[in-house]
Amino acid sequence: MFKRMREDIQCIFDQDPAARSTIEVVLTYSGLHATWSHRIAHALYKKKLLFLARAVSQVSRFFTGIEIHPGAQIGRRFFIDHGMGVVIGETCEIGNDVTLYQGVTLGGTGKEKGKRHPTLCDNVLVASGAKVLGSITIGENSKVGAGSVVLKDVPSDSTVVGIPGTVVISNGVKVKGKYDHQDIPDPVADKCQMLENQITHLTDRLEQLEQQQVKEGELR
Repeated sequence: MFKRMREDIQCIFDQDPAARSTIEVVLTYSGLHATWSHRIAHALYKKKLLFLARAVSQVSRFFTGIEIHPGAQIGRRFFIDHGMGVVIGETCEIGNDVTLYQGVTLGGTGKEKGKRHPTLCDNVLVASGAKVLGSITIGENSKVGAGSVVLKDVPSDSTVVGIPGTVVISNGVKVKGKYDHQDIPDPVADKCQMLENQITHLTDRLEQLEQQQVKEGELR
């Protein structure tokens, strides 16, 4: 147990240049507190002490702002940076050396039973505000951009951005035909533009019909 705790502390020093001392990390890092609390809650969950497990997780949520369901399976050297607003669902499976930033949701898409939350393989990074939803898999060494909404599997060694999430880099190579993050199209604006084009087309057609009627009237 103490070996795992030392490993967790060292992980923070490796990931966060703002970490200055062990006492600071132990007393002030909410992501670390949430991880340690989850281990207790998960142990209770596996022993079928479901109410106690959920009570521990909710107390942790109150103090850290991070909600991890006791049923979630989390690997070693898990790092939550800042952490406020992070939500991890019951059937999530998280590998080793995974990093989450604030506002990340690893959630479901409905009321389906069974495996309904994401699987994050080793060395995955999910940036601020990203939503990874449903029983999907984020492959090893992949990154999810800030604010993205990922609804489909992501292959290993990839970067996914946008709403819905789109793979823009795969195995270190920019995917042909994909957008840079700042150039991702706005689906609402695209729909408005389509409607505007249809209105313009109908207006032109109506004017043509009116002119045709006037000409026919003159000929009579």
